[in-house]
Amino acid sequence: QVQLVESGGGLVQAGDSLRLSCTASERTFSRYGVGWFRQLPGTERELVAAISWSGRSTYYADPVKGRFTISKDNAKNTVYLQMNSLKPEDTANYYCAAKPWAEAPGQYDYWGQGTQVTVSS
Repeated sequence: QVQLVESGGGLVQAGDSLRLSCTASERTFSRYGVGWFRQLPGTERELVAAISWSGRSTYYADPVKGRFTISKDNAKNTVYLQMNSLKPEDTANYYCAAKPWAEAPGQYDYWGQGTQVTVSS
């Protein structure tokens, strides 16, 4: 059972940056594809970005293209989401999810508890 822990959320102003981290308990996390999702209360969870297990493929939702960057550090069992030029509409609870050998975004097997990002105008 892989445990995922997100960190790095907080309250920032529009235009600021944050880096979210998703750290896994699994030492073979390098074999996992990871997605970052966000969700507001009462809304569906939205895929924001994803990275394949190899790190060679990435995906970004249109609202975050050019502003967010997803990356993997296998030595630290961690996937990052660098968020620049934040906007109030980026406010949400952000979750990471993982699936072994995932090459493309899809149904993930393991989920973290989330970290809150709030962007004030």
